[in-house]
Amino acid sequence: MSVNIQLEWTPNPSTLKYVVDRKLLAGGAVNFTNRDEAQAKSPLALRLMDITGVTAVMLGTNFVTVTKGESGEWDELNDSVMSTLDTHLTEGLPVVDEAAIAAARQTVSADGTVEQRIQVILDEEIRPAVAQDGGDITLDRFEDGIVYLHMKGSCAGCPSSTATLKMGIEGRLREMIPEVTEVVSV
Repeated sequence: MSVNIQLEWTPNPSTLKYVVDRKLLAGGAVNFTNRDEAQAKSPLALRLMDITGVTAVMLGTNFVTVTKGESGEWDELNDSVMSTLDTHLTEGLPVVDEAAIAAARQTVSADGTVEQRIQVILDEEIRPAVAQDGGDITLDRFEDGIVYLHMKGSCAGCPSSTATLKMGIEGRLREMIPEVTEVVSV
């Protein structure tokens, strides 16, 4: 059965979001910024990284975000991405190596109540919102009042990511958690 793929533009002009009618991941998102990482964890990401011009792939629950570099034009690249997604998913090939993903997944330290509260706000409010634009944001750490976040998918390199980070995320975290003084991207 052929897969239904809908193309969505993101705020990042270098990134497109492909929404599919299949469940790709049970939850969360996985980001790939190099071929070796994709080869170790995701047959689908590896195939997409092999397309000339693709520099990053993020897999979500029912979408794939593709970032292009300086080489390649969206017209050609888009056709290759659509074809690769359709072929891979229609053939029922594995999207990720679940064991490799589970082993590599970073676990956020839950020993501090501030980190726990930050994680809850990220998971319940912020991550679902940025996923709508094909991105993801994960907590790296909380240290000396500063929240360190990883920007992934369309959020990485997006022209409006600084505004989102400072006015949106930082504002919300500071409002809800007085211990937070700043939010920065790592």
